[in-house]
Amino acid sequence: MRHALLRSCRAIATALALAAVALAAGGCKRPIVGGCAVFPADNAWNQDVSQLPVDANSANYIASIMASGGNGHLHADFGGGGAYGIPYVVVPVTQPGVPVNFTDYGDESDPGPYPVPLDAPIEGNGQGDAHVIAVQQGSCKLYEMYNAHPTAQGWDASSGAVFDLNSNALRPDRWTSADAAGLPILAGLVRYDEVQAGAITHAVRVTVGRAQKAWVHPATHYGTSTDPNTPPYGTRLRLRADFDVSGYHGEAQVILEALKKYGMIVADQGSSWFITGASDARWDDEDLNQLKTVPGTAFEAVQLGEVHHY
Repeated sequence: MRHALLRSCRAIATALALAAVALAAGGCKRPIVGGCAVFPADNAWNQDVSQLPVDANSANYIASIMASGGNGHLHADFGGGGAYGIPYVVVPVTQPGVPVNFTDYGDESDPGPYPVPLDAPIEGNGQGDAHVIAVQQGSCKLYEMYNAHPTAQGWDASSGAVFDLNSNALRPDRWTSADAAGLPILAGLVRYDEVQAGAITHAVRVTVGRAQKAWVHPATHYGTSTDPNTPPYGTRLRLRADFDVSGYHGEAQVILEALKKYGMIVADQGSSWFITGASDARWDDEDLNQLKTVPGTAFEAVQLGEVHHY
């Protein structure tokens, strides 16, 4: 009996140890789309930054964003019964590839063919940035295009990028992607299914009015400002630990908890403090509108890595 209890205790201890290792490695935390983990557990998008130090230039970065347009508060750039946000599609491994004609940034784009059906949803129904995103099951490859429009045989797009969701490989330095900063868009989208599950386990995409002509990894491309107090692309902004989110509820509270733990990554120039989500008719705009009460001054910049200048 004693030996049996000892073996049982050892088995429990081993199971707990293995569980601890799995949790430490982030094995239970990675977001999943189409059966594919969205990048490895140690990828920058999946990193818990809640305990990292504040950047020495944080106050200047925040002041710059506050002065660069908008009303100085957080804003969910998704909702509206599915009218807002960036859509994506999941395609099977058998999805045939079609040619892509790059009309602007072909020298910084990954060549086709892309397995993106010609009826894939387009952001804004083809207006504005007109992003198109597809995740291919089986291969776990991510295909993203900017300013994309279907043709008789394939797609015209200003730029395009292909990401291996099993890899931490970055774009070449100075290269853009379907996003200005050279980042994958899908990794930073707030998705309805994860919010309903109660936790977002990755950083969120955010735009600012002006970005520095520089970048920090995982970004690989640069903005337009020569002011060193404007944030470079790739800057990680985190909701301060002392900001009380207990008064928020529903979708907004889940998002705010994620912004404390994983933060948001500056990915493009646009309206300041606008965070990006997937287009979905199920979003509750009343819930999301709570975010409009969160001031930009409630955020801080996490310590940057090496700043690469254009």
